[in-house]
Amino acid sequence: MSDAQARVLITGAGGYIGRQLGQRLAQTGYVLGIDLRASDEAGFPILALDIRDPALAELMAREQITHVLHLAAVLEDSGDRARDYDIDVNGTRNVLDACVAAGVQHVCVSSSGAAYGYHADNPAWLSETDTLRGNPEFAYSDHKRQVEELLEAYRAQQPQLRQLILRVGTVLGANTNNLITALFARKRLIAVRGSVSPFVAIWDQDLLGIIEQGVRSSCSGIFNVAGDGALSMREIADLLGKPLLNLPAPLLKTVLALGKLSGLGRYGPAQVNFLRYRPVLDNTRLKGEFGYTPQKTSREVFEYFIEHARQRGVL
Repeated sequence: MSDAQARVLITGAGGYIGRQLGQRLAQTGYVLGIDLRASDEAGFPILALDIRDPALAELMAREQITHVLHLAAVLEDSGDRARDYDIDVNGTRNVLDACVAAGVQHVCVSSSGAAYGYHADNPAWLSETDTLRGNPEFAYSDHKRQVEELLEAYRAQQPQLRQLILRVGTVLGANTNNLITALFARKRLIAVRGSVSPFVAIWDQDLLGIIEQGVRSSCSGIFNVAGDGALSMREIADLLGKPLLNLPAPLLKTVLALGKLSGLGRYGPAQVNFLRYRPVLDNTRLKGEFGYTPQKTSREVFEYFIEHARQRGVL
């Protein structure tokens, strides 16, 4: 299907990636976004609609949607696990049901390396065939795992709906501001003693290019999304020119708990393993089978982010 023939709906279209993606795709074809708040300033229409709303199927059918880009997710723990689960998992179920009911041909889902989980016995480099274990104590990771299990069930039950699943590493760009970049804005970086805590990163413009190629080709499959290579917390601290504080895991849990309670930190003790056992994504299949080689390596992505963050005065 050509770009002009594709009719694309983006969930989470008001977010950092969703807005950029919609603007990019709208240059060559029809794009409609949904988010919790409507917007007429994005360069493409964004309607106010919750992904859990049954009206989503009617909207897809009325607009003759052929491709859905499902980006909507809870990125930060709200403190209400049932609510977050309802949005992440039940919301995705409603999106998939709407796709089936409306005859959508292709759905691209933004998953995460977090679906593999943060575990001491993870392989040094995780491939798409490795088991998804998530972490029950970390809502984002646990929900990404459950969403992927849901997607697997739909692949078996509804094979006519082609799926492209992207397990994305740390996304960084010129204007990124999120839970992870908040780590880098600290006066001192924190690491768990005895852990390398490697990060893999993908340039936001590479991620946009990958999703755009997925829409253009209606490609199906599961792909890790990261630039070549990985950086340890020590290497990141050196790039930032900041000291690295290596704390024992029990002490770090206490520090994070106190910071969370006082409102000074966005991480809690449940995120210790997030800092300790980060999944390192092998992008071999992305470059070979999918046919996209990221323009920037993980190191180049960090250097690019740091340069622009300093220009904005946030580092």
